[in-house]
Amino acid sequence: METVYIDKHLSLVNDCRTGNRKAQFELYKLYASAMYNVALRIVNDDAEAEDVLQEAFLDAFNRIGDFRQETTFGLWLKQIVINRAINYLRKRKAEFVSLDEVEIADEPSNDYEETQLKVEAIKAAMAELPDGYRVVLTLYLFEGYDHEEIAHILKITENTSRSQYMRAKRKLNSLLEMKGVAR
Repeated sequence: METVYIDKHLSLVNDCRTGNRKAQFELYKLYASAMYNVALRIVNDDAEAEDVLQEAFLDAFNRIGDFRQETTFGLWLKQIVINRAINYLRKRKAEFVSLDEVEIADEPSNDYEETQLKVEAIKAAMAELPDGYRVVLTLYLFEGYDHEEIAHILKITENTSRSQYMRAKRKLNSLLEMKGVAR
């Protein structure tokens, strides 16, 4: 059985195919924030993330004819952003410095056991979350899906996905505070 994607922004995409600048701006407004965050998570630099975002949108609008609607426009755009961000990382040149004559300060000792205790507490708290909360939180935070994609996967509305996510975060924070795990 083939998956069918319902793209609620298809009319804007079709308008973009005709070169409609207003439609391009509307799509930009809809996706810019989310795509900036995707780029920022990869390149870890505000200015570079902004560059990636702009180049990805230019690329998307120039190649809009290639969009075959096999996925949603958001998923297609996200892939362009991810590819652009990865290319930015590849362009960065690492400068290697000889450490033979450089004094290196002692590294502060990482308390591995304390970190492990926190990780275990977070895992335990996650396990205590109701299924709906845990699934949405996991898909959003760890798998990188946006609320539109989560809604499609779970067959719920985007608003339900957003509210489940917010409630899950609050519940997780309160569980962690009860366990004495500092933020």
